[in-house]
Amino acid sequence: MLEIKKGTKSFYIGDSEEKPLAEMTYVLSNDHLIIIDRTYVSEELNGQGIGKLLLKELVDWARKENKKINPICPYAKAQMEKNPEHHDMIYK
Repeated sequence: MLEIKKGTKSFYIGDSEEKPLAEMTYVLSNDHLIIIDRTYVSEELNGQGIGKLLLKELVDWARKENKKINPICPYAKAQMEKNPEHHDMIYK
């Protein structure tokens, strides 16, 4: 099983945040808002649902931190809009 780690600006899989095999990067916009700006999955991990796992980790973390999410990354935006369990986390 692949371990998802929380870095300073991303949730990632791999040995380091600087050279991840997969990552979902974010920016803390203010005390209550997280902007997801990029999702990357290496060729090696492609097609295994890694993006969805990264998004779930980030959403779970945001929920615990009482923050909303503005997904400007097209992948994260599409997944959050498609998945009803994430709707309450989308910044309006």
